[in-house]
Amino acid sequence: MSNALETAHLSKRYGRTWALQDCTLALPAGRVAALVGPNGAGKTTLLNLSVGILEPTAGSVQVLGSSPLKQPTKTLPRLGFVAQDHPLYQDFTVADLLTLDRRAGKLSGGQQAQVALVLALAKRPELLLLDEPLASLDPLARREFLRTLLDATIETGLTVLLSSHIIGDLERVCDYLIILSASQVQLVGDLQEIGQTHKRLIGPRQNVDAIAHVHTVIEQSQTERQTTLLVRANGPIFDPSWEVQGVSLEDIMLAYLGRQAGEQLAASSSAHKGMEVVQ
Repeated sequence: MSNALETAHLSKRYGRTWALQDCTLALPAGRVAALVGPNGAGKTTLLNLSVGILEPTAGSVQVLGSSPLKQPTKTLPRLGFVAQDHPLYQDFTVADLLTLDRRAGKLSGGQQAQVALVLALAKRPELLLLDEPLASLDPLARREFLRTLLDATIETGLTVLLSSHIIGDLERVCDYLIILSASQVQLVGDLQEIGQTHKRLIGPRQNVDAIAHVHTVIEQSQTERQTTLLVRANGPIFDPSWEVQGVSLEDIMLAYLGRQAGEQLAASSSAHKGMEVVQ
């Protein structure tokens, strides 16, 4: 299957700050992908690089087989994009934009998001990029937005990359997951496969080296008597001393984001100690 979006070591720096660093991923055509990460993770930067609004500091991005920056005439007609503030011509009536007689600036946030989505879909894109379109919407508006989006994907088979923090909504419409944190990719893959390969292990307090030797430990906690692990399993778990449980998408995401935050804290602490020694 061909990829609608591919990046290779894609990076963007503002001064000394990396907004996105060494981002390598592939989004297969026909998938509805969730782009997840905390504020400042690089989600908007990735989307803006993908539509050619920004120029990479390093690396490359290919959209539908072409560079959005170097070959915009090949990519932009096949690409739909709704920015985070779902921009519209505020003084236009919706009749100017679509069919209703209301000025866009007078619409609610949910109505503006719906109009922006319909406008993006009207060009029949092959790839649709959505930057936090659900952030300011109430539950009913979110439901209508997602229903419109889901209907369009079923009808046309377009590929979607949807940035959002609302995990429950993402689970309803998405079948692919990309986790960004600290400007880097933490996890990419099929949502069902991710759910099947991630497990929670609960057992007596013990050394986890045997598990870590075979499986990838994402998160661990211990009490005086018990060890709890969240792992990405690389095969069956045969050790009978571990109770194996399934894990929710939310727990998987939080584990990856928490691991990255812990690594950053440890690196910062190590650097601070090094500075103290030098002084």
